[in-house]
Amino acid sequence: MLNNFKKYLDQTEFFDNSSNTEINEYKHQEILSLEGFRRASKEITSWNEYKETPLVSLAELAQQTGVAKLLYKNEHFRFSLKSFKALGGAYAVANLLIGQLKERGIEANSEDLLSGKYKEITSKITVSCATDGNHGKSVAWGASIFGCNCEIFIHDHVSVKREEEIGKYGAIMHRVQGNYDDSVHEAANVASQKGFFTVSDTSYEGYTDVPKDVMQGYTVMVDETLRQMDEKPTHVFLQGGVGGMAAAVVSFMHETYGEELPIIVMIEPINADCLLQSAKNGKPTVVHGSLDTVMAGLSCGEISILAWQILEHTTKGFFSIPDEPIAEVMRYLASLEEPVVAGESAVAGLAGFMITQFDENYKKALDIDENSRILFFGTEGDTDADIYKKMVGKSSDEVLKKI
Repeated sequence: MLNNFKKYLDQTEFFDNSSNTEINEYKHQEILSLEGFRRASKEITSWNEYKETPLVSLAELAQQTGVAKLLYKNEHFRFSLKSFKALGGAYAVANLLIGQLKERGIEANSEDLLSGKYKEITSKITVSCATDGNHGKSVAWGASIFGCNCEIFIHDHVSVKREEEIGKYGAIMHRVQGNYDDSVHEAANVASQKGFFTVSDTSYEGYTDVPKDVMQGYTVMVDETLRQMDEKPTHVFLQGGVGGMAAAVVSFMHETYGEELPIIVMIEPINADCLLQSAKNGKPTVVHGSLDTVMAGLSCGEISILAWQILEHTTKGFFSIPDEPIAEVMRYLASLEEPVVAGESAVAGLAGFMITQFDENYKKALDIDENSRILFFGTEGDTDADIYKKMVGKSSDEVLKKI
């Protein structure tokens, strides 16, 4: 199976960021911090049905690729949303509502919101955002359980199934012509006109506070992972998008490990490689075009400015990869003796790793050898059940032998 990935090398782009990598003491506590994680963890672990998601050892693949360990954090089981995004958008919604109550002289927490104690106030508040799918689903879910209204903006390439999945939480849906970035701008304009509270997972000039909460929620996943490991990873392969998830991982590890930060490698789709292009240009760079990719959650052309501050000098290598290997990786994980249900965006990091193993220059640049312990964050399960079945050939229930 592994040999199938060699043919994708000629479509893969690599930018070696070693000369710009400076692993010093972590100094971005104003964006993300361990103190912020502790606050997020206290709220999120109080939510109904919270439980840690599993960390899976890919021992056979590690042996085939000649490394010590490959570990995959499986977010398919994250609440009912099947995605790590449940930790971010919903936490930001809770924080926003708690903040609005505080302005009215009311001290509240997640448990108060879940009980509906202040529903008379929160039901007059509307949150909104643009999304490729999973973040909007988290915001809509958060609005439904914490007691406020929600309006979600999606773009042309978001599947009907993902639209339905978001809408089932009671959100009013708006489809916007264009790509993800067009939907972000439209959502911001409408929110400004109607007095909605924007809960975006990307930051831009003048809008940073809420995205900090979103990213801080993700650090709960990182904490779980490090506690589940018996030793520190040497490498972490991360999928890109706007960079929020990657920044959450890197910030938590950087503040935890200090100058002993693992080697960070970024993987993006060819058509949406804003992080790679930003690294090449030495500044935040917008990627234009349709941004169309099977890795739907990574279909982003404009980076989060907050995330970039954390990633710019800590990421050693940036890759962009084609769409074609994604289904192969999804099928591989589904075929394991203990099968893993992984969505299209979840396997980008693993797909990138499997491609890079066929280029000795890549392995040398990233210091990958027989002692490497490599970590991946499988950020979603079958968040679009129809697409998953089309790509894997089975439904998630069939893969997990539930039917």
